Amino acid sequence: MRNIFCLLVIVFVASCGRKNTDGGEKIITVSIAPFKYFVEAIGGDDFTVNVMVPAGANPHIYEPFPKQIFKLRKSVAYISNGYLGFEITWLDRFYDTNRTMKKLSLSDKIVPLSSRHREKGDHIEGADPHYWVSPKCAMIIASSVKDFLCELSPDQKNKYEVNYQNLNSKIQEADKNASELFSGVQNNSFMIFHPNLGYLARDYGLEEIPVEFEGKEPPPSRMKELIDRARRDRLKTIFVQREYDTKNAKAIANEIGAKIKIIDPLSEDWLNSTIDIINAVHTSLTESSK
Repeated sequence: MRNIFCLLVIVFVASCGRKNTDGGEKIITVSIAPFKYFVEAIGGDDFTVNVMVPAGANPHIYEPFPKQIFKLRKSVAYISNGYLGFEITWLDRFYDTNRTMKKLSLSDKIVPLSSRHREKGDHIEGADPHYWVSPKCAMIIASSVKDFLCELSPDQKNKYEVNYQNLNSKIQEADKNASELFSGVQNNSFMIFHPNLGYLARDYGLEEIPVEFEGKEPPPSRMKELIDRARRDRLKTIFVQREYDTKNAKAIANEIGAKIKIIDPLSEDWLNSTIDIINAVHTSLTESSK
């Protein structure tokens, strides 16, 4: 893995001498696509955002491309998730590649949920990294990003404060909507293949039932438990993140007569993606209460 990383750096150090297309832009690298939304909503056009794990990729096991490493080397700052599997492997090397860039770990102010998600190379995510899907956590993210951008560009502080207030109003509206929707449901459990809605469940009094077992496909005994639980709770929907295979979720859905609902929590359009997820979960809870 280290040799691969070194090769990526060497390739683009060489190419940097041939062509520079950045034109003096200020680059911020972020670990995942949803964080780009917060930087752009608050920072406007002041920064170009380099996303390490683009939408459609698995952030637990992702390996960066040379173009991303090149932009990382030219970044003024790096905003990390703090808990993701690929960061366990790569983050120290990212920092060694660009020792002058400022650093922000968005997990620092998040109360974490425990996790035992095992990844390739036996890395274990000690905390659930999917906190950005919850509007309550998103308010913390927005505040952290605003403070960070103000440190990077103090002369733009007033603009960032105004943009932050506008963004925070939208997040508060999503939070209010989620609280109202979920407070009236009779059944509070939902089933999902990969457990990426844990913080949403915690913050709004729901129960997430993951199909995955310790980060892997469930064994037959686990599948039987899931089918029995789905029948008992009269679940009509099984959620699957866009990046994941639907095979096991479909097996359960076929057994209980449920449907598969694809969600996209890694979308760059954080607000609309989160609102869609909240509405979809509420619909599933409503259907299981009938």
